[in-house]
Amino acid sequence: MKRTIIGCTIASCGVMVVSSIFIAAAIFAPSITSWSGSKLWFAIFGSRQFGNEVVQSLFLSIPFIIGSLMVAAGLLMSVVEYVKGDKNN
Repeated sequence: MKRTIIGCTIASCGVMVVSSIFIAAAIFAPSITSWSGSKLWFAIFGSRQFGNEVVQSLFLSIPFIIGSLMVAAGLLMSVVEYVKGDKNN
């Protein structure tokens, strides 16, 4: 039971991180003047700088990936504990 709660907590923290990055990117995306691909993903991940041009991005790729891994790890912990069940019963 304890691992299930820990897994749900980790997954919830990951969801908060990922959703706050999505909200920040959605607010920032309309102010981007040049991008490649999707404007939302460009705001999160960005791209390399070529010459003197300014890269308008939030560069939140590492926190986004960490948050996504937290969601996956938390859900995996919860599912494993749910499937394993209680050995006392």
